[in-house]
Amino acid sequence: MPLTSTPTLRQRRLGAELRKLRERAGLTATGAAARLGVNQGRVSMIETGRSPLSSDRVRSLARAYDCQDRDLVDALAAMTQRVHGWWDTYRDHLPIGLIDLAELEYHAAELRVALVIHIPALLQTTDHARALFKEAVPPLRQYEIEHRVSHRIKRQEILHRDDPPPYSAVIHECALHMGYGGPTTVRAQLEHLLDMSELEHVTVRVIPFGKGCFPGTGQSIDYLVGHVPQLDTVQLDTHHGCEFLDAEAQLDKYRFVLDRMEANALKPAESRDLIHRIAQTV
Repeated sequence: MPLTSTPTLRQRRLGAELRKLRERAGLTATGAAARLGVNQGRVSMIETGRSPLSSDRVRSLARAYDCQDRDLVDALAAMTQRVHGWWDTYRDHLPIGLIDLAELEYHAAELRVALVIHIPALLQTTDHARALFKEAVPPLRQYEIEHRVSHRIKRQEILHRDDPPPYSAVIHECALHMGYGGPTTVRAQLEHLLDMSELEHVTVRVIPFGKGCFPGTGQSIDYLVGHVPQLDTVQLDTHHGCEFLDAEAQLDKYRFVLDRMEANALKPAESRDLIHRIAQTV
């Protein structure tokens, strides 16, 4: 197979997980190459995601590295199936982090998000999203805004497909009062949020004013649950773009943060009542 000059985040993650298996086996790259009957450069290409792999090749690597975790090996083998999804059409138009995020969401087994001053991207209306992008710094040109809006709306399709992943969102009440786009846009956004919260696989919880301190304040968190815990990923929104985390300690930290935020939030039915009351005042 030809080498990949610009591997996706998913391909790089597969390579990184294979490197972890090699290191747990106590093998150097040179030692692994000798055991596999390849040169050291090939091992490096595999571990940086630049060498496409078949599922059979992943399983043979796992055997060479004495990995006994069948669920993990199955999940890694599944990652070799490259899906050329709708997000690929945006590669020349958007930052690569947004492309990687859409691909990770597509493959995720479950999605957990938490925000304080924004409505989650997968629950936004078109007008709400456009109002947000108009406030980007540095300013975006109109065609750039439209690319980002259409990309965000396309991401939302995973919640409407035949096999949607469970989706859980924690939103602070602050986000419900933000006036992005003016009253008409705000009212439509809150009504859309209510409609989405009624879907069986979508759970929306609101942290009300007066709840006090809780972890995660001021931070937007996307937690993408893998098909095994080792393959979970955290995505954070920053001023310089998307940041992806997958170290074990980082995953433990953000699972704890999300659990604490959910514990501070109202139950789903109470959250819907609060959203409804706020919508009536707009």
